[in-house]
Amino acid sequence: QVQLVESGGGSVQAGGSLRLSCAASGYTGVTVSAYCMGWFRQAPGKEREGVAVIGGDGSTIYTDSVKDRFTIARDSAKNTLYLQMNSLKPGDPAVYYCAARFGGCPLLRSFYNSWGQGSQVTGSS
Repeated sequence: QVQLVESGGGSVQAGGSLRLSCAASGYTGVTVSAYCMGWFRQAPGKEREGVAVIGGDGSTIYTDSVKDRFTIARDSAKNTLYLQMNSLKPGDPAVYYCAARFGGCPLLRSFYNSWGQGSQVTGSS
């Protein structure tokens, strides 16, 4: 199973930017590009939802609420996943989780079996 460690969370004002990183390790026997990686988030009292996912070929899927504001990227040489968040809105603060799965890239949390511990993004006034 892949091990994932997020970093880069913090407090940010509405309209601001933040970049999350996720360091991955533990790939055994398969190439990194065979894994789909993604970002999910969970706000207090809400279900964990998919934010963005990226396949080994670089193809991406975003949830509608973050399109044109967030960018997911991966550096396979560094085994690192990124989420650049711009123009943050009041609905964006949450715990952001990095996830990985072998194979295809659905934006549904139930398909993912490797998870990081989460990185908190909070809003400030």
